[in-house]
Amino acid sequence: MATLKVQRPKGTQDVVPSQMYKWNTVEGIVKDTASAYGFREIRIPTFEDTALFVRSVGDTTDVVQKEMYSVTAKGDADFSLRPEGTAGTIRALIENGILNEGFPQKVFYVLSCFRHEKPQAGRLREFHQFGVEMAGTKDPRADAEVISLAKSIIDTAGLRGIKLFINSIGCPECRAKYHAALKEYFAGRADELCDTCRGRLEKNPMRILDCKSPVCSEIAEGAPVILDYLCEDCREHFEKLQQYLTAMDIKFEINPKIVRGLDYYTKTVFEFVTTDIGAQGTVCGGGRYDGLIETLSGKPCPALGFAMGLERLILTMEKQGLDFAAEDTCDIYIASMGDAASVKAMQMCAELRADGVSAECDVVGRGLKAQMKYADKLGAKFSVVLGDSELESQTAELKNMQTGEKVTLPIDERFKAAFNAMLISHMLSAEEIEEPFDELESGDITD
Repeated sequence: MATLKVQRPKGTQDVVPSQMYKWNTVEGIVKDTASAYGFREIRIPTFEDTALFVRSVGDTTDVVQKEMYSVTAKGDADFSLRPEGTAGTIRALIENGILNEGFPQKVFYVLSCFRHEKPQAGRLREFHQFGVEMAGTKDPRADAEVISLAKSIIDTAGLRGIKLFINSIGCPECRAKYHAALKEYFAGRADELCDTCRGRLEKNPMRILDCKSPVCSEIAEGAPVILDYLCEDCREHFEKLQQYLTAMDIKFEINPKIVRGLDYYTKTVFEFVTTDIGAQGTVCGGGRYDGLIETLSGKPCPALGFAMGLERLILTMEKQGLDFAAEDTCDIYIASMGDAASVKAMQMCAELRADGVSAECDVVGRGLKAQMKYADKLGAKFSVVLGDSELESQTAELKNMQTGEKVTLPIDERFKAAFNAMLISHMLSAEEIEEPFDELESGDITD
């Protein structure tokens, strides 16, 4: 085999056909669950004006400072590949007038995101997210519903040992007091902080709490706690959220260290965390961002949501040995010998496919033995061999590739209906299959 001269970029992965069933499983779960909660799908561009992320995500975040892939096309403004889904989705809701259609507006998306960071298990430079956004409500019941949706997905996937951590990071008013307390605390050890955190000290000291540096993390252990600085409104909101979660039998732990990595969050923040996939154990993270829409449009509108990494979801399911929906395989392979038989095989495949059957036939020019080996590789459920004698008798043997059992079927216009009956019977027990076999052999099944 020739050596590949150009390989995929670092921090990306190919999802090959043999693995797609896992992705189809998790995408089906997230979409079906979101729809059951009344969320509608939205699709947004892969890249946005860089200013959108600077204004929303925050110019002091690692995402904006270090991780965005930004480009400039001649004659255009600066664009960046989306590092997350919320900013672009909110921009789309505003720009398309969706926020004028009544509240709450509830949307979900499945998309790829891009961040230039060190690749590791559960962290890629191109990764995929499922996310939801709800706009137009400041009620803590909305927070509980969004958390409930995330938990429903986790439960439907069958994940075990996933812990929910919640916190409140307050509103701008109470957070200003907290920032002052943090500045005073970190100022005493400013010379020990990393260069990035020394820059954050004046602009956004809460970001220091999220620093991955071991030294900064150790210093942050003794920092003031945001829950001690919440205003009355934020405290009441957080307490009601806990009441709703308890009423819904959703177990949680309060973790005052959760601040999330993006600047637009306010009040409720939460994470679903596993220990099964190493350091990158946050399967889902989200919260409330009541100021984001006003930042982008000038019009106040509360909102909240979460994002769930699909790679991490799949990785966790694999680590826990959970089942994925069975991979789709070929329903029938129609092998042929001779030109006339190959024409008939093409005709029969076309008719079956029009009925939604996954049908394959030879398009390479293989001999019969090689065709049957290929049918095995495809995982074909049934096979038929056509040759001159089959064309003359207008009948052929349908073989169950799993059991080896065979039944003779007409290969005229009755074949499609007969095979569909066989395909349905494939899931039944041998005893239940006998009756359709008898009907087929007696010629009772017709169009």
